[in-house]
Amino acid sequence: MTTMYAALLRGINVGGAKKLPMAELRALLEGLGHDAVRTHLQSGQAVFASGHGDEESLAAELTRAIEKRFGFPADVLVRDHAYLRAVVEACPFPAADLEPKQLHVTYFSAPVDEERFSPVDRPAFEPEDFRLDDRALYLYAPSGLGRSKLAEALAKPRVTKGLIATTRNWNTVTKLVELTAA
Repeated sequence: MTTMYAALLRGINVGGAKKLPMAELRALLEGLGHDAVRTHLQSGQAVFASGHGDEESLAAELTRAIEKRFGFPADVLVRDHAYLRAVVEACPFPAADLEPKQLHVTYFSAPVDEERFSPVDRPAFEPEDFRLDDRALYLYAPSGLGRSKLAEALAKPRVTKGLIATTRNWNTVTKLVELTAA
Protein backbone atom coordinates (compact mmCIF):
# COMPACT_ATOMS: atom_id res chain seq x y z
CA MET A 1 0.00 0.00 0.00
CA THR A 2 1.30 3.47 -0.88
CA THR A 3 1.16 6.17 1.79
CA MET A 4 1.74 9.91 1.47
CA TYR A 5 4.39 11.34 3.78
CA ALA A 6 5.95 14.68 4.61
CA ALA A 7 9.65 14.92 5.34
CA LEU A 8 10.48 17.75 7.74
CA LEU A 9 14.13 18.76 7.66
CA ARG A 10 15.53 20.79 10.52
CA GLY A 11 17.96 23.66 10.09
CA ILE A 12 18.63 23.61 6.37
CA ASN A 13 18.87 26.70 4.13
CA VAL A 14 18.93 28.97 7.19
CA GLY A 15 21.43 31.81 7.32
CA GLY A 16 23.50 30.44 4.46
CA ALA A 17 24.31 27.19 6.27
CA LYS A 18 23.47 23.66 5.19
CA LYS A 19 22.39 24.61 1.69
CA LEU A 20 20.14 22.00 0.18
CA PRO A 21 18.42 23.05 -3.07
CA MET A 22 14.85 21.79 -3.21
CA ALA A 23 15.30 20.47 -6.78
CA GLU A 24 18.15 18.30 -5.51
CA LEU A 25 16.08 17.14 -2.53
CA ARG A 26 13.31 16.10 -4.94
CA ALA A 27 15.83 14.20 -7.09
CA LEU A 28 17.27 12.54 -3.99
CA LEU A 29 13.83 11.33 -2.86
CA GLU A 30 13.03 10.06 -6.33
CA GLY A 31 16.39 8.28 -6.39
CA LEU A 32 15.38 6.51 -3.17
CA GLY A 33 12.38 5.08 -5.03
CA HIS A 34 9.65 7.45 -3.83
CA ASP A 35 6.88 8.80 -6.05
CA ALA A 36 4.80 11.98 -6.30
CA VAL A 37 7.68 13.98 -4.83
CA ARG A 38 7.11 17.70 -4.25
CA THR A 39 8.77 20.30 -2.06
CA HIS A 40 7.20 23.18 -0.22
CA LEU A 41 9.11 26.42 0.33
CA GLN A 42 12.89 26.47 0.68
CA SER A 43 13.01 25.64 4.38
CA GLY A 44 12.95 21.88 4.24
CA GLN A 45 9.59 20.29 3.56
CA ALA A 46 9.05 17.59 1.00
CA VAL A 47 6.09 15.32 0.39
CA PHE A 48 6.27 11.94 -1.26
CA ALA A 49 4.47 8.66 -1.74
CA SER A 50 6.08 5.44 -0.59
CA GLY A 51 5.01 1.84 -0.46
CA HIS A 52 7.85 0.71 1.77
CA GLY A 53 9.09 1.56 5.23
CA ASP A 54 7.57 3.47 8.08
CA GLU A 55 8.14 6.98 9.46
CA GLU A 56 11.31 6.09 11.35
CA SER A 57 12.95 3.99 8.64
CA LEU A 58 12.10 6.55 5.95
CA ALA A 59 13.57 9.35 8.08
CA ALA A 60 16.75 7.33 8.70
CA GLU A 61 17.06 6.53 4.99
CA LEU A 62 16.70 10.20 4.01
CA THR A 63 19.09 11.33 6.76
CA ARG A 64 21.80 8.97 5.47
CA ALA A 65 21.19 9.98 1.85
CA ILE A 66 21.44 13.70 2.63
CA GLU A 67 24.71 13.27 4.50
CA LYS A 68 26.17 11.13 1.73
CA ARG A 69 25.06 13.47 -1.07
CA PHE A 70 25.54 16.90 0.57
CA GLY A 71 28.24 16.15 3.16
CA PHE A 72 26.42 17.41 6.24
CA PRO A 73 24.04 15.86 8.73
CA ALA A 74 20.43 16.97 8.72
CA ASP A 75 17.80 16.07 11.27
CA VAL A 76 14.79 14.60 9.46
CA LEU A 77 11.34 13.68 10.70
CA VAL A 78 8.85 11.88 8.48
CA ARG A 79 5.13 11.96 9.23
CA ASP A 80 2.28 10.40 7.31
CA HIS A 81 -0.86 12.20 6.17
CA ALA A 82 -3.06 10.69 8.90
CA TYR A 83 -0.74 11.97 11.62
CA LEU A 84 -0.44 15.44 10.08
CA ARG A 85 -4.23 15.67 9.77
CA ALA A 86 -4.66 14.53 13.38
CA VAL A 87 -2.28 17.29 14.54
CA VAL A 88 -4.44 19.91 12.83
CA GLU A 89 -7.65 18.41 14.20
CA ALA A 90 -6.27 18.25 17.75
CA CYS A 91 -5.15 21.88 17.87
CA PRO A 92 -6.08 23.19 21.34
CA PHE A 93 -6.00 26.83 20.22
CA PRO A 94 -8.64 28.60 18.09
CA ALA A 95 -6.62 28.41 14.86
CA ALA A 96 -9.41 29.91 12.74
CA ASP A 97 -9.39 33.03 14.94
CA LEU A 98 -5.61 33.53 14.91
CA GLU A 99 -3.15 34.83 12.39
CA PRO A 100 -1.02 31.95 11.09
CA LYS A 101 2.15 33.64 12.42
CA GLN A 102 0.72 33.33 15.94
CA LEU A 103 0.38 29.56 15.94
CA HIS A 104 3.17 27.02 15.48
CA VAL A 105 3.63 23.30 15.86
CA THR A 106 6.87 21.70 16.96
CA TYR A 107 7.13 18.10 15.82
CA PHE A 108 9.22 15.78 18.00
CA SER A 109 10.96 12.53 17.16
CA ALA A 110 9.40 10.79 20.17
CA PRO A 111 6.45 11.29 22.50
CA VAL A 112 6.83 14.07 25.04
CA ASP A 113 5.11 14.65 28.34
CA GLU A 114 4.52 17.58 30.67
CA GLU A 115 7.38 16.54 32.97
CA ARG A 116 9.96 17.37 30.32
CA PHE A 117 8.64 20.94 30.25
CA SER A 118 8.36 21.43 34.01
CA PRO A 119 11.40 23.81 34.10
CA VAL A 120 9.42 26.28 31.97
CA ASP A 121 7.59 28.85 34.13
CA ARG A 122 4.49 29.13 31.98
CA PRO A 123 2.86 32.09 33.77
CA ALA A 124 6.03 34.14 33.27
CA PHE A 125 5.47 34.04 29.49
CA GLU A 126 1.75 34.90 29.33
CA PRO A 127 -0.08 35.57 27.09
CA GLU A 128 2.14 33.12 25.20
CA ASP A 129 1.22 29.52 25.90
CA PHE A 130 1.81 25.96 24.76
CA ARG A 131 0.08 22.61 24.84
CA LEU A 132 1.43 19.11 24.27
CA ASP A 133 -0.08 16.25 22.33
CA ASP A 134 2.04 13.10 22.01
CA ARG A 135 4.82 14.01 19.52
CA ALA A 136 3.70 17.62 18.98
CA LEU A 137 3.82 20.90 20.84
CA TYR A 138 1.41 23.68 19.91
CA LEU A 139 2.76 27.17 20.57
CA TYR A 140 0.62 30.28 20.73
CA ALA A 141 2.88 33.31 20.26
CA PRO A 142 0.75 36.44 19.73
CA SER A 143 3.71 38.52 18.49
CA GLY A 144 5.10 35.75 16.28
CA LEU A 145 7.85 33.20 16.71
CA GLY A 146 10.71 35.63 16.15
CA ARG A 147 9.72 37.66 19.21
CA SER A 148 8.65 34.77 21.39
CA LYS A 149 10.48 34.41 24.68
CA LEU A 150 8.53 31.22 25.37
CA ALA A 151 9.81 29.67 22.14
CA GLU A 152 13.37 30.37 23.33
CA ALA A 153 12.66 28.69 26.66
CA LEU A 154 11.07 25.67 24.98
CA ALA A 155 14.10 25.19 22.72
CA LYS A 156 16.65 25.00 25.56
CA PRO A 157 18.76 21.84 25.48
CA ARG A 158 17.56 20.73 28.91
CA VAL A 159 14.02 20.62 27.51
CA THR A 160 14.70 19.08 24.11
CA LYS A 161 17.57 16.77 25.11
CA GLY A 162 17.56 13.54 23.16
CA LEU A 163 14.90 14.66 20.69
CA ILE A 164 14.80 15.91 17.16
CA ALA A 165 12.49 18.91 17.21
CA THR A 166 11.43 21.06 14.27
CA THR A 167 8.88 23.85 14.22
CA ARG A 168 6.49 24.95 11.48
CA ASN A 169 4.04 27.86 11.36
CA TRP A 170 0.34 27.14 11.02
CA ASN A 171 0.28 27.92 7.29
CA THR A 172 2.91 25.25 6.68
CA VAL A 173 1.22 22.79 9.07
CA THR A 174 -2.06 23.01 7.16
CA LYS A 175 -0.35 23.08 3.74
CA LEU A 176 1.43 19.80 4.51
CA VAL A 177 -1.92 18.21 5.30
CA GLU A 178 -3.22 19.43 1.94
CA LEU A 179 -0.13 18.27 0.02
CA THR A 180 -0.18 14.78 1.56
CA ALA A 181 -3.91 14.29 1.03
CA ALA A 182 -3.54 12.72 -2.43
